[in-house]
Amino acid sequence: MSRPGTPLDFHLWTPQTPMTEGHYGIPVPDGTDAAQPDALLIPCVGFSPDKFRLGYGGGFYDRTLAAMPAQPVAIGIGFEACRIALLAQEHDLPMDWIVSEAGVF
Repeated sequence: MSRPGTPLDFHLWTPQTPMTEGHYGIPVPDGTDAAQPDALLIPCVGFSPDKFRLGYGGGFYDRTLAAMPAQPVAIGIGFEACRIALLAQEHDLPMDWIVSEAGVF
């Protein structure tokens, strides 16, 4: 289970996987092996034309992507109305793809 201020961790899951309560009451797999994802769907509060994203303020995904030994495909998901100009900071990582109701870029 991920701890505050640390990268997210990922575990194998199937519909039959036993679950336990994680942070914020969100169910998480109980006792399954860690997994290295090939792709991540990452929520965007906002996103820029050059594929940087504005998140929810915790830095979870930037920290996680920076710590992963093998980089998964990073796919930002957001609403087209949230396409904005963003000034990327030093720690920000661009998404490989952004998906909105207007399409994929």
